[in-house]
Formats: sequence, structure tokens, C-alpha cells
Amino acid sequence: IKRVALFTVLANKHKASTRLAFGGMDDKGVVASLALHVVLEPIFVELEAEEKYIAAVQTLRSAFAKAEKANPGLCQSFLAGVLEAEGVAVDLPEALLRLSCYDYEGYIIGSEEEQFVRLNKKAKALKEKCSRIPDQIQNRSQFLQSIRDIASAIKDVLDAVNDVSNPKMREYKKVLDNRKRIFVRSSRSFSDTLKKYFKDGNAENVFLSANRLINHTNALLAIYKVISS
Repeated sequence: IKRVALFTVLANKHKASTRLAFGGMDDKGVVASLALHVVLEPIFVELEAEEKYIAAVQTLRSAFAKAEKANPGLCQSFLAGVLEAEGVAVDLPEALLRLSCYDYEGYIIGSEEEQFVRLNKKAKALKEKCSRIPDQIQNRSQFLQSIRDIASAIKDVLDAVNDVSNPKMREYKKVLDNRKRIFVRSSRSFSDTLKKYFKDGNAENVFLSANRLINHTNALLAIYKVISS
């Protein structure tokens, strides 16, 4: 209990900065968080393998989801606090970006309709391209090609979203249009960050902006998953 309390205090120190990078809380109770779903969720699943931990894990999972919804970025702050308390030096935004291409069921639309299959595929391609940024950013020619590939992948996601035609979608048009606008704003912000990078060389800001773009991509997928189910 004392260690958890310490982690929480340390995490609060990081909250202001990580709130800028994350913020994937959205409509219809959707929670999009790389820290929660790519790092913490696998730990929860592993713990659930032992029956004695099942009830506690379910409580923890629910608590973290609610906390992340109320305070976007809290899970990343919590992880940062844990790492600091343990004396582990990790560039968390970079690490999360590298892990962002891993599948999480909550971000996969379950419908077998071609339009949703295509949206899943295009979104995954975007996330995979973004996840390679840390390996390519120091090589200018590779990174420039990566930027072009990401721009093309963003367009593909938007095209896939625009191609979705389903009677049920009309009922939620306002929610979906809002999510799309947020995704577009995030992609433009990412583009602006890239322009600044070639002036100031701040790779950390690129990682943060890419993570934000991926979170908004995941939030978009999660909403379509909920509505189409």
C-alpha cells in the first residue's frame, strides 16, 4: 500500500506534461490509452491466470479505466512514477510509441463487413508506421520517407472512415463527426510538430505528438467498435 501511495505521488508530478500527450478519453465511455492497454492490460491478464487475483485485478482494471477517463494521461503518469521510484531510466513516450503497433482487442472493430475490415487494416498500418519513428528519426532520408508514408497512411484512414456507410452510423453521426475532427486536428498537430523538429531537433516532442495521434486513432476505432456491435 505504501509503495502504491508513493507511485501515485510521483505520478502526479508528471500529470501536467503527459496530459498534453494523451487525452484519449472520449464519447460513449471510450478510453484510449497506450499506457493502460499496451502496458498495464497485459500485466492484468497475466495476474488473472491465478484465480486468487481475479477479483482484485478486475477491481484494478476498472479503477484505472475510470481514472484514465477522468484524467487523460494518468496511466502514463503512474508508469512514470513507478519507473522513477524503481530507479529505471526509460524514455516512456518513446517506449510507448514502439509498443503502439501491438493489437488490443478494444481497438479492433469486430464486424466482418468489408468497410470495417478496411478501416481496421488502414489504422493498423498507420500505427505500425508511427511505431518505427524512433528507429528512423536519426536518419534524415529514412525519416523523410517515413513522414511521407505516415501522411499517406493518415489519408488512407480518413478515406476508410468516409467510406463507412451503415444505417446505424447515421444515428451517431454527431459523435463520429466529432471524433473525425479530433483525428484530423491531431494529424495536423503532428505535421506542425514535424516542421518544428527540423528546426529545433527535439525528438521527444515528435514522440509525444505521434503518441497523441495514435491515441486518437485508437479512440476512433473504439467508437466504431462500440457502435457497430
